[in-house]
Amino acid sequence: MAGSPTARRRRLAIELKRLREDNKLTCNDVGKALDWSGSKVNRLETGQGRVQPSDIDALCRFYETSDDLRELLKELAKQSKTRGWWHAYGSAVPSWFSVYVGLEAAASSLRTYECEFVPGLLQTEGYARELHLATSQSHPDDVERMIAVRMKRQALLTCPHAPTLWAIMHESTLRHTVGDKDVMCAQYERLLDVAQLKNVTVQVLPFDAGSYPATGAYTILGFPEQEDPDIVYRDGLTDAVYLEQVEDIACYARSFDDLRALALSPRRSSNVIRQLMT
Repeated sequence: MAGSPTARRRRLAIELKRLREDNKLTCNDVGKALDWSGSKVNRLETGQGRVQPSDIDALCRFYETSDDLRELLKELAKQSKTRGWWHAYGSAVPSWFSVYVGLEAAASSLRTYECEFVPGLLQTEGYARELHLATSQSHPDDVERMIAVRMKRQALLTCPHAPTLWAIMHESTLRHTVGDKDVMCAQYERLLDVAQLKNVTVQVLPFDAGSYPATGAYTILGFPEQEDPDIVYRDGLTDAVYLEQVEDIACYARSFDDLRALALSPRRSSNVIRQLMT
């Protein structure tokens, strides 16, 4: 079972939807049978509503599930209500990004492509501060909390069950000066250091790679259990898109494989980064 409240909430929603679909019923069918609205059933299946133990009991009786499955679903519902460490940072983690942090914490693999800035998990504190000051209209104290969240997220890469991270950055992200020369040199050093980790691969997509199959940054998150399908994350300044359809996942996976083939090898990528430090 994936290990964050967000991932458990997602797993619960997936299981509830699977039960309904296995019984060849619509949300309205289930709602009518249980004297609920179809929209309530939909909310439970999309993780948008808080699932109560009584809801699990009613659904399991209706679907005639085993006692073991009912208890598993109840445990998922209970664990999904716990608070992740990031909730302590309040408004520094907006709701649309809180979902991502929770999924990231439970992921076993992360494949990310960036075409504007260094990926958040690889940024230095100085680099992150420059970005937040340029894009945020928040109070300075909130900006510092945002930076603290970003730095704490990076502990994920060196924890006992660290996910694999494969990061591809367009060369422009490295040549785009954020802050000043000192900030960039520290950022280059950070990239070289983290690229030495066994679970991290860093590649640079060079300017002369020609056309390539991507129209913006994205991250594909994979999870340790088969019951938790991959998800694609794309974000903006004030919102994010989460893609879970099989066809979407396959499209982005192909895109990432093509980008890997076009990008410089990890060794040549490190050499490019070293050259930028001189």
